[in-house]
Amino acid sequence: MENCQNVEQLRSVVKTWRKKNETIAFVPTMGNLHAGHLSLVEIAQQKADRVVVSIYVNPLQFSPDEDFASYPRTLDEDLKKLEAIGVDLVFTPDTAMIYPDGEQQSAFVEVPVLSHIIEGKFRPGFFKGVATVVLKLFNMVQPDYAVFGEKDFQQLLIIRQMVKDLNLPIEVIAGAIKRENDGLAMSSRNNYLNAAERENSRLLSETLRDIRHLIEQGTGIKEAEQNGIKILENHGYVVDYVTIRSAADLEKVSNDDIFTVRELIVLAAARLGKTRLIDNLKFLTGAAKRN
Repeated sequence: MENCQNVEQLRSVVKTWRKKNETIAFVPTMGNLHAGHLSLVEIAQQKADRVVVSIYVNPLQFSPDEDFASYPRTLDEDLKKLEAIGVDLVFTPDTAMIYPDGEQQSAFVEVPVLSHIIEGKFRPGFFKGVATVVLKLFNMVQPDYAVFGEKDFQQLLIIRQMVKDLNLPIEVIAGAIKRENDGLAMSSRNNYLNAAERENSRLLSETLRDIRHLIEQGTGIKEAEQNGIKILENHGYVVDYVTIRSAADLEKVSNDDIFTVRELIVLAAARLGKTRLIDNLKFLTGAAKRN
């Protein structure tokens, strides 16, 4: 497994692959890898001849009051996991390489509309940071495919929109959410939970399933959302949002849309103690089931 720290090394290796007409799949990460990340790597391996994984904690997607300094960094363990599953190259740039003049002086890219709703409303500037670093990494790696997890569903749609708008020759592939045995979506930040919070955290995915059931039984959109918020708040969560949207574009939906929109998604973000958890659940509507 190659481990490249700078773009010159990276491009030299990629050039040798291209000379052999080999395809490249890319999985960008912030490290502290778990089974969810590794499942994305497996998808990449099925899709392309070569797989590149990046590990970089991007300061541009953290606000001043977030956990950039304390975000778990486990590079040695990450490299062992990636080598064990046969990754071809790991790219581990530093901030001086990603943002040569500093992240605040960097050119940036931002996807309008999608970046400012739901998660973007609660984390202003977050998706600008995501889109900017992903575009930089795309330009460095120049992959044929890129794999992103559906747990960060809004991010996935934003990356797809950016690729479409900027005419990038990259196919963006989605990887299903990987969950713990009790339903909690895997995340590097789950390590912040204490024992009691970890036990309580299963409620988030259970609540999403309850909301899906309510909608399927004919409950209205707003009522189902408010029911989910109430359940979480009654169990100690501080809720940012619980919202039901069209899975295609995250547009708001009404009760009438249940009969016309083919697929809905319920998205949630809430704090449990000091840990902010996000999750989502897609489900088909009556319109899709009738066809």
